[in-house]
Amino acid sequence: MLIKRAQAGDIRSSEITSETVFHERRQILKAMGLGAVALGTPFVVGATSGERQFYTTQAPLSGPAWLQNKLKTLTPGQYSTRESATPFEYVSTYNNFYEFGTGKTDPADNSQNFVTDPWKVEVAGEAELTGTYNLEDIVNPHTLEERIYRLRCVEAWSMVVPWVGFPLANLLKRFKPNSNAKYVRFETLHDPEQMPAQGSRFAAIDYPYIEGLRIDEAMNELAFLAVGVYGNAMPNQNGAPIRLVVPWKYGFKSIKSIVKIEFTKRRPKTTWEMSNSREYGFYANVNPDVDHPRWSQARERRLPTSIFNQNYVETLKFNGYAPLVAHLYKDMDLRKQY
Repeated sequence: MLIKRAQAGDIRSSEITSETVFHERRQILKAMGLGAVALGTPFVVGATSGERQFYTTQAPLSGPAWLQNKLKTLTPGQYSTRESATPFEYVSTYNNFYEFGTGKTDPADNSQNFVTDPWKVEVAGEAELTGTYNLEDIVNPHTLEERIYRLRCVEAWSMVVPWVGFPLANLLKRFKPNSNAKYVRFETLHDPEQMPAQGSRFAAIDYPYIEGLRIDEAMNELAFLAVGVYGNAMPNQNGAPIRLVVPWKYGFKSIKSIVKIEFTKRRPKTTWEMSNSREYGFYANVNPDVDHPRWSQARERRLPTSIFNQNYVETLKFNGYAPLVAHLYKDMDLRKQY
């Protein structure tokens, strides 16, 4: 995959997929890189300083008032893709969020009354500044941007999603992690009254949901904290009100509904690693050369699909983001440290 960090003027506006549920058409950035086109590969670009049209809405922006105000100042992000964005109705109804059920439509069906305002996030561990903060105080110092990333599920399906948020590194630096901070641990809300599957005796995994990154992974420029999709606030089923997005890793690493961020000395044990370490490793880097024990990872179904068009595409190493992340793993055997 070719990746380019563009300067102002390198990009022209072009339409991508129309979002058919809440929005009319919106102009987004499209790369010019002809070499990438010739190879048939995705292309990630930087943002231009020129004017840009946003989605127009037929209804008020969702989310609390402070977030609605920030969404009105949304800017184009540094990274985009040549590929068409997955239509919103798929992004919002085909989800893995086991706290609301294991079926793909369960999160949308069962999360409508999930309360995400007010919301607090605890910052703990090996840092100079720790404490519990209102979500508004977490988000407000940061400029919201849109980044269009590929999302690759370990189940071998994928999407292209226009996320709204800000770089994870920008948040972490505010709390001044010390030299003992080798990892960042994330935790999802544990509230069985609101998240029915957490209280089920037949729960597929143990709760609360835990994920983690090495500190250098967390500080990588692609790691992103998202508070919305398609120019609007994050739907409950997609991880409202704030979630992680690490596009070079399988989707289960992108933890949803975050309530705790902790800097740690030791590598945290993550939920799927604890559930089945043979199938789900800590790193979870997208790798077509390392199959899941029960299926191949060489190809993926790019949503939307149908019975007559499965829409298979070849999976790229690190989900196509290798030029920006491969150096993080240069001394590792990715067949063993998966």
